[in-house]
Order: sequence, then C-alpha cells, then structure tokens
Amino acid sequence: QVHLVESGGGSVQTGGSLRLSCAASGDTVRNYCFVWFRQAPGSEREGVALFDTDGYTTYPNALKGRFTVSRDNAKNILSLQMDSLKPEDTAMYYCAAGPPCGKKTHCSGGVCYPVLPDPSRFGVWGQGTQVTVSS
Repeated sequence: QVHLVESGGGSVQTGGSLRLSCAASGDTVRNYCFVWFRQAPGSEREGVALFDTDGYTTYPNALKGRFTVSRDNAKNILSLQMDSLKPEDTAMYYCAAGPPCGKKTHCSGGVCYPVLPDPSRFGVWGQGTQVTVSS
C-alpha cells in the first residue's frame, strides 16, 4: 500500500507562495487519484486540488488560478503550488490517495462547478503539513 508524507508547509504573509510536496512510497503515484485537502480549526475538510490517474486535474472554482497541482512520476511526488495566499488559506493541508476519481460536476443556473470527491473516499492519507498566512 502506498505511504504518503507531506512537506513544505510554513508561515507566509498575504500574497506569498508556498509549494507543498507529497512524497509517495510503496507504490507508484500513477496508480492513484490524489486529492489535496485542507482543514481549518472548526471547519470540515475540503478538497482544494485533484490529480487523477489519467492526468486530469481540477480545483474548486474559487481556487482556480491560485493553486496548481502537479505530479512527478520520476520522483513519485505530488506537488501543490499555492500563490497569492490569503489568511483564509490557513489550514492543515493533507494529501490523500484513492482509486480513480473520474470527472464530476454540479450544474446550477446554467453554471457548472467541479465536484471534488468526499474525504471518505480515500483510504490513504499523509500526516498533514500546516500552512499559516498572516495579514
């Protein structure tokens, strides 16, 4: 079974950038759908980026343009580049691995939104890395 270790968290000021890494061992990252989740105190865990087995990536509409997920097959690593960070991005960030996710959208009022998988779908999690953004 794959084992995940996150790194790269830290403290930055508003507008700064951080690059998180999720190093995988025990299996190849190409075999899994990966989702980066975050959880702030008192809040539910929410998905912020998805990288599926076929290379498909998606993000919540509110984060598009600021967050970028990538996969390095040679290094067996998933990365999350976070730019223009805001205080509301402060949270513990986790990477999670699971079976292929597929593309899911929700449409309302003629506008469609990507739907990231529920955390309960993932059986493999890293320990998390803290991101703190100060104003």
